[in-house]
Amino acid sequence: MKITLNDYKNKVLGCWMGKNIGGTLGAPFEWLRQINDVTFYQQDLGGDPLPNDDLDIQLIWLIAMEEKGVDIDAKLLGEYWMLLVTPHWAEYGNAKLNMRSGLVPPLSGSYSNVYKDSCGAFIRSEIWACVAPGYPALAAKFAFEDAIIDHGDGEGVYAEIFCAALESAAFIESDIQSLIDIGLSYIPADCAIAGAVSLVRDLYANGKSWKEARDEVLRQYRGLGLKVSPEDVEKGFADGQMGWDAPSNIGMLIIGMLYGEGDFSRSLRIIVNCGEDTDCTAATYGAIYGIVNGLDAIPAEWQKPIGRKIKTACLNLGELGGYGSQLPQDIDELTDRTAKMMQQVFLRNRLPLVVDEGEMIIGDGDMSRSLYAPEGFNRIYDNMRGPVYRFGSFDVRVEYPDGPVIKNNIPTRVRVVVINKGKTHEMYYLRWISPDGFQILPGLESTAYIPLPLGSASGENMMDFTVSTETVPRPVNRFALELTCQNKGSTMLIPVVLLNTTVEALPIPK
Repeated sequence: MKITLNDYKNKVLGCWMGKNIGGTLGAPFEWLRQINDVTFYQQDLGGDPLPNDDLDIQLIWLIAMEEKGVDIDAKLLGEYWMLLVTPHWAEYGNAKLNMRSGLVPPLSGSYSNVYKDSCGAFIRSEIWACVAPGYPALAAKFAFEDAIIDHGDGEGVYAEIFCAALESAAFIESDIQSLIDIGLSYIPADCAIAGAVSLVRDLYANGKSWKEARDEVLRQYRGLGLKVSPEDVEKGFADGQMGWDAPSNIGMLIIGMLYGEGDFSRSLRIIVNCGEDTDCTAATYGAIYGIVNGLDAIPAEWQKPIGRKIKTACLNLGELGGYGSQLPQDIDELTDRTAKMMQQVFLRNRLPLVVDEGEMIIGDGDMSRSLYAPEGFNRIYDNMRGPVYRFGSFDVRVEYPDGPVIKNNIPTRVRVVVINKGKTHEMYYLRWISPDGFQILPGLESTAYIPLPLGSASGENMMDFTVSTETVPRPVNRFALELTCQNKGSTMLIPVVLLNTTVEALPIPK
């Protein structure tokens, strides 16, 4: 499993070109629930792609790594999000509102967010595959930190991890069924994303047409259609759950991948003609095809009308150099900068990266190395329950079983999970730093020292507290947990935030 730098760059160029092609083809039909009849671009493009938010946020993640290094996490990415991502609609705006209220990821994506199961995360998965080519477990970990910003504990997280793992594996594996299997290995078998993927595979194997597969996906996994054709109304597809869009759209992606049978044009047309979030599904397919086959395999008839420029749709250009000068201006610059970050990721994670006869070789040539999820990978989903704070030998996760909220005279629970990642048994001491007027049980100070044996299931410890007050004093109530250990000289401070929801909004009269 190895690839030369030149071959890698050709695949990355194919990724970004395919992304622009699919996004441009699908954009005019976005969120139309209907069967389309599209064969090619619908407008005179003048040599440029259409602006598309599917690529925009990935440019921000590239800049974040360039500026801060490759040890990024959701909290750091969230800071870039609040500064540089301009939309206030759907999950984008919900995440910003929550973060500005003090709720860090994954709370920013899970609290009061009907869009946490939507499509906004999987559309930005490619950057993680491109900086971790052939190492899907690493790409999936990056994707997790990304997705929880605005999708929290929703299906949108599984959708991005599925795509990122599949796309990373696509640098060295070309069989579509194998790639789908690899992607599925990284997500829970009982999630809706996995269900939609398995449904399409079964329908394809049983000889159903792509239109029949499309209808069955909508029958079982549809969200709320924004504009529904009379034909689909008649089929019973007019209703659905608001924001529950990732499962059906991943299903449409798989329809194109399977029924297109490796033909770029046929696959794109099928995906767009399925309807739904067509710019996202087509752009993701275009990127996957480009990674598997490289830029040269994408037909020139699709490349020429849009050229190689990058057009942005939803970024704060005033904070990105001189009106966006910090952004890559075309896919060639984007590829070169992505390649540099890939090398940094490989060096930081001690992955094979050598120079042989003047040519850089990525990977180790070990054909026995599995691309499937390693044992225990799914434990990463424990961190969907609450924000994680990392302190060298310790991770501390703060969970809110009743939500990150508090009301007058109603206790709310806060759960603290301490995970020992060091080399010694430990005992820790926990103390609350609280505003006046709050009661915390079993007490502000935990006087018992608790051992955390290393290397066993009891290497983590959980403590539950209840917080209450007669009158919640302010809209946003901030606390801190002070964690100290017998064997460590440092003091670790963990923030806790509770929003005042004593006054509830009344339902709108019908």
